[in-house]
Amino acid sequence: MPSATLSSVPTLVVQRSLFESDPAPWELDAAERRRVASIVLVEGLDKPLDYLAPDRFADKGKPEIYLEPGRRVRVPLGRGNRSVTGYCVEVGIKEVGSRPLKEVLAVVDSERLVSAPMLRLTRWMADYYLCNWGQALEAVVPAGVRARAGTREVLLLHVPTAVAARISSIDVTDTQRRILETLAASPKPLAIKQLAGRAGCTVAPINVLRKQGLIAEHTERVDVGDALEHDVARELPKQLNPDQARAYAAIEAALDSGKQRTILLHGVTGSGKTEVYLQAVEKVVSFGRQAIVLVPEISLTPQTVRRFAARFDRIAVLHSHQSDVERRRHWRRIASGEVQVVVGARSAVFSPAKNLGLIVIDEEHEATFKQDTAPRYHARTVAQRRSEDEGVPLVLASATPSLDAWWETQTGQSELVEMPRRVANRPMPAVRTIDLREERDRRGPRGAISRVLYQGMREALSDGGQVILLLNRRGFSTHVQCPRCGFALKCPHCDVALTFHRADHVALCHWCDFRAEPPSACPDCQNPGILYVGVGTQKLEDEVRARFAEHKVLRMDADAMRKPGSHDTALEAFRRGEAQILLGTQMIAKGLDFPNVTLVGVVSADTAIHWPDFRASEKTFQLVTQVAGRTGRSDRGGRVLVQTFDPEHPAIAAATRHDFARFADGELPERKALLYPPFGSLVRIVARGDARDPIEAVLTATAERLRSQAGESDLRITGPGPAPLARLRGKFRFNLLVRSADRDRLHALIRDAMGRAKLPKAVEWIADVDPVDML
Repeated sequence: MPSATLSSVPTLVVQRSLFESDPAPWELDAAERRRVASIVLVEGLDKPLDYLAPDRFADKGKPEIYLEPGRRVRVPLGRGNRSVTGYCVEVGIKEVGSRPLKEVLAVVDSERLVSAPMLRLTRWMADYYLCNWGQALEAVVPAGVRARAGTREVLLLHVPTAVAARISSIDVTDTQRRILETLAASPKPLAIKQLAGRAGCTVAPINVLRKQGLIAEHTERVDVGDALEHDVARELPKQLNPDQARAYAAIEAALDSGKQRTILLHGVTGSGKTEVYLQAVEKVVSFGRQAIVLVPEISLTPQTVRRFAARFDRIAVLHSHQSDVERRRHWRRIASGEVQVVVGARSAVFSPAKNLGLIVIDEEHEATFKQDTAPRYHARTVAQRRSEDEGVPLVLASATPSLDAWWETQTGQSELVEMPRRVANRPMPAVRTIDLREERDRRGPRGAISRVLYQGMREALSDGGQVILLLNRRGFSTHVQCPRCGFALKCPHCDVALTFHRADHVALCHWCDFRAEPPSACPDCQNPGILYVGVGTQKLEDEVRARFAEHKVLRMDADAMRKPGSHDTALEAFRRGEAQILLGTQMIAKGLDFPNVTLVGVVSADTAIHWPDFRASEKTFQLVTQVAGRTGRSDRGGRVLVQTFDPEHPAIAAATRHDFARFADGELPERKALLYPPFGSLVRIVARGDARDPIEAVLTATAERLRSQAGESDLRITGPGPAPLARLRGKFRFNLLVRSADRDRLHALIRDAMGRAKLPKAVEWIADVDPVDML
């Protein structure tokens, strides 16, 4: 992993922009020592700018205005002295010329927001991901923290002393008495939902007691985190089997060494990886340090939080579905050292843990760990850098590791620990492919569920089991087309077909959210027989409900899971057996543990296998293997049926055998021949604009500049050419792929080439380092 210092980053702004006027020649030798603050602006300029730090900001006795690295300030910029916000990254005594620097206007924050280690990390991010330091700094501090989001009013309940003294003699129902006893036993007032959860009841009997005056209430302004604690029964560590014990011993050795080490836990689905790192975190906490645990999906966060809440007294949660108030509350608790474990999505890698002892990334292969806006960081890479900087172990866990992480174990950069068996030696589920070519020849198209899958579902459900169906396509029909003239309903802003959503009766673009009224006849030839083609999760849901009318069905996709908490509600309902069939997109394919699931059906294994993406096979193998792992997790066993038009494809063939090594051995030589990761570093430059020619011209000139500068290096350039999604949100898009075995050299060349380029006004571009999304 390359390192970066302040001096290694090219300067884009000359220092004289800070001064009111140019110095006279005789003034250049005159110098005095003054207290100077280096400020990184949030927007615009990419170089730290020096400002005088007035004495009023140097008094530690006034912490609310004390100027130190890691706080935000207001400073004047430009000839008009426009007030702008920036981060102080350094304060010290420096020699300045006789021409005065501008002064810091105000200190914005009453506390330090960015620690010294985090300043180093963001400095590295700016260099590695070819972005502004200010963008990196904004990424590590949640918006709620920057905006100082406050508290909110919460209704809290308690039992009056007079009532508490006579609970046993009050004439109430058993449920109401249990509510009163639960509330009276609580050391502090409870919110209504908290009380309902602890008493195991609905809100209705609580409201009756409120009306009767048996429960008193008051409104208090508290942080929402105080009213949303996790009430989970405590759980003792489980006995580790030999595979788990070996994995734990490797992590324990890394912890005891006091040095940075990266360990990849490659364990099959159901092998007990979570229990291993739970116990590793317990060891970290036992000597007063903190741990960060990253999970890839919002749907996994509640499940993971419950498991950690059952083991640890003080946990914090960070993810994008939280309000600003919640994120600020958790962030402050972490920064204060109160929190033992931080659980969250990718941005939790920036948690302000002062006593960090361990970082864990569960399902490390997931694409959701890559940020798709600037700074376009990958949480795994950032975690690696942070663990190196702070000298703590990094544990990566997956049943289907990314080939990048896997190759590092093969080259000695990290340690591989295998967990090849499931807990209790349960067998891996049998996987059978269903060749849809034969199905179609035999009976013609009759829906998304083949005859074999239908029979398998019937058998599983009649035996009291549950079924999971995976289809990684949202909506009802994937496209609308005329069979007579070939017209296809497309987004006017993007180069994609509109997806029909029958529930809202709308044709929707999943990229820009354009909405259109579905046509009843072809707009071109007026043919009334227009077809709604393809199957999305909504159409699959309709088919399942029609063919399995006696069973409850739940759908999980981005359309059905819009409300906060909807993921957890749906998964808990399925876990309790309130629904027998769960269908959805990839959000149901990973990390979830449902012991009663005895059948998993992959409705189409081919949705991504032919995408214009060098990782298409890897993503297909991971998705099929992960969803297959949702069954057979109890003594009931389980099986998997995979529908595909290409059962011989290496990714599908390896997934049906749960054989990662076979897949890797077949895929890695192709990557090596083309110098794709993990053998080469890759940067994707994407340019967009209103017209094709200027975009292509900019990238062509950039490619020529890179070739001329590369000399005898192994630089390989593909393009420029239209992006796979050639038009998106009304803009034409071209891309340029640049790769090299020398990462530092590659980044330096691209930074220089892009810095020298003069973009036409109508053209924008970005550099995506280590891209995951190739569309």
